[in-house]
Amino acid sequence: MISGGSRGLGAALARRLAGEGASVSLCSRGSESLDDLAGELISSGHDVLATSADVASESDVANWVTATLDRFGRVDSLINNASMLGPRCPIETYPPDAWRSVLSVNLTGAFLCARAVIPSLRESRGGMVHVSSGVGDHGRPFWGAYSASKNGLEALSEMLAGELADDGIRSNAVDPGKMRTEMRAAAYPDEDPMTLPMPRDVTDVFAYLVSDAGRAVTGQRFRAQEFVLPG
Repeated sequence: MISGGSRGLGAALARRLAGEGASVSLCSRGSESLDDLAGELISSGHDVLATSADVASESDVANWVTATLDRFGRVDSLINNASMLGPRCPIETYPPDAWRSVLSVNLTGAFLCARAVIPSLRESRGGMVHVSSGVGDHGRPFWGAYSASKNGLEALSEMLAGELADDGIRSNAVDPGKMRTEMRAAAYPDEDPMTLPMPRDVTDVFAYLVSDAGRAVTGQRFRAQEFVLPG
């Protein structure tokens, strides 16, 4: 299961994992690009479920998980990727409604998705990967709710790792680093995107963490662009 799976890193992960033989369940708030990606993958012979869902909505998340279980019978992994940037401005002038919106997607949405899949992950002894950020392990000035939400997401990942260790469920956070995405362009409008790696170039750590090879790894934070496959 990949939230925010219609474009950027989410789409790159869908292509990578489907290409390695995984059945993939994707969700995003917008349906057009999601349907386009699902059609692309299905036409290539991959098993894909695409669901229009807002991860900030408990009922949408429940419907996505139910649809996934109905289609595939189990959940082996969840990648909490859905995210929004919000404004970059001082806390003093940060709009409260924007603050609530960013946290509702980046943090509450991740909580709702994680909470909903725990019973199935307990059966499959699977895992979760939470997509953080370079501003996710400290408070970065002028990054407002985005930085706060990603710091919270990393704390959530650690809590889940500790609480679910006895169930064999693993939880890890990944900072994908600088990538050529629409969100990065919005955050750094003066940056040359051609100097940045594509999202598909940072997927190795995710593929490792959701595989059997990463089954013993939990409670960790990874930088995707520094990742070297163990052994």
